[in-house]
Parts: sequence; C-alpha cells; structure tokens
Amino acid sequence: QVQVVESGGGLVQPGGSLRLSCARSRGIIGIYLMGWYRQAPGKQRELVATVTSSGVTNYADSVKGRFTISRDSAKNTVYLQMNSLKPEDTAVYYCLYGSSWGQGTQVTVSS
Repeated sequence: QVQVVESGGGLVQPGGSLRLSCARSRGIIGIYLMGWYRQAPGKQRELVATVTSSGVTNYADSVKGRFTISRDSAKNTVYLQMNSLKPEDTAVYYCLYGSSWGQGTQVTVSS
C-alpha cells in the first residue's frame, strides 16, 4: 500500500511563510504529476500548484509569485514553499503524488 504523508502545516501570521512537505512511500517510474491542492471551509478543492516528473510547473493565479513548488525525486518528496501568506490562503492542503492523495495538512493564516 502506497502512502503519501504531508507535513509542515500550522498557524502563521499574515505575511509569514510555511514550507509543506509531501513524501511518498515508494517511487514512481515514468512520467507523472505531483501537486498541491487546497480546500477551504465551504469551498471546493482547488489546484494550488503542480510539477511534472520532468520539472514543468504550473500555479494558480492566486499564488503566483508567492508560492514555489519543487521536488526531490531521490527522496520521493515534493515541497511547497509559501511566502507572503494571506488569510485567504487558510485551508487544508492536500498533496497528490502520482495517483495517490495525502490526508491533508491544515494551514491557518491569522493574526
């Protein structure tokens, strides 16, 4: 059974930073996608950022210039560096690694 585990969420003040990590228990051979999605209370899950196994990135307009997605293939890990956080970034953040989802990590931006 493949496991995907997120970490790094928490409470941060507006303007602050957090780094999320997502580790997959087994690597994947071939072309695949890794990504971060988020779901705020009462809203649908939305894409935040994705990166392909070849390194091509894609970001939601709302996070461009503030968030950076990266990967370490040797560690089967994908990261999301979040800077200049805003209250509207508050949500549960989910990692998708290949076809496997993590359980989510809460990010709360509040003073």
